[in-house]
Amino acid sequence: MTTKLETLPTPEKKSEGAGKPTDRKRRVRESRGTLAFSRAQRGKSLMKHGILILAGGLMIYPLLWMVVSSLRPNELIFREPGLWLNSLEMSNYTSGWSALTHPFGHYMLNSAIVVIGSILGNLVSCSMAAYAFARLQFTGKKLFFGIMLLTIMLPFHVVIVPQYILFSQIGWVNTFWPLLVPKLLATDAFFVFLMVQFIRGIPRELDEAARIDGAGHPRIFLRVILPLMVPALATTTIFTFIWTWNDFFGALIYLTDPDMFTVPVALRAFVDSQSATSWGSLFAMSIVSLLPVFLVFLFGQRFLIKGIATTGIK
Repeated sequence: MTTKLETLPTPEKKSEGAGKPTDRKRRVRESRGTLAFSRAQRGKSLMKHGILILAGGLMIYPLLWMVVSSLRPNELIFREPGLWLNSLEMSNYTSGWSALTHPFGHYMLNSAIVVIGSILGNLVSCSMAAYAFARLQFTGKKLFFGIMLLTIMLPFHVVIVPQYILFSQIGWVNTFWPLLVPKLLATDAFFVFLMVQFIRGIPRELDEAARIDGAGHPRIFLRVILPLMVPALATTTIFTFIWTWNDFFGALIYLTDPDMFTVPVALRAFVDSQSATSWGSLFAMSIVSLLPVFLVFLFGQRFLIKGIATTGIK
């Protein structure tokens, strides 16, 4: 009698992963952990953005209030401190444009002359001084460089008295020359230092290759170094524009003729020209004077960031 072994039930083999979580369970747990982590990160990100928006709103509130005040009647500016407008008063812009001796565009033109001259002066003089400190070897180089850096800490108010005496003896008071000539002498040590740091980052092999081709220092500076200094030159241009356009103290000291007033001094004249100050016209012209600064910063901020990031200034 034979037994059919093949008909007997065989015990099932245990799978090799018995008792351990399957891949599906593992993926579910990992996804839950990732989801919880992403929610925590999202919460932190929302909190940071909320704080930044709140801080930005607090900093920009005075500017928004000035914009709104320029569109309000003069008698309601300080009675309604909020940002809500019940009516638009566009006459502040028209009256403010012609409130002084000349149209306000005349003073903007004066500021433009000073700004353009200052930019050209800083670009030419500071770049040449920076090349000398970065590439040339001369006696007392380190001493002169240290003195140049010390002038950064020297306030403008310390030298204004001897400068005024000098320019008055020359006969330059009430002209633009006291505001322009110092720029041609590389007196802005910050820009000299900025360009020195940038030039030091340019490989000297480029200078040596140009010198092998017979180029001297003037040609190396004009053909090799200067084209590579575009970010630093753009940064100098933007800073010079903003600082010179907003300069009030220097223009107030040297310019006494109303025909020579720049924008900051002309804005001050709104307060002195009438017994009752026309605040609406003052705020309106302040907004007009800020537009060039906003436009320059808006279109030049990428050059500004690149120029500072590539000069080694932290």
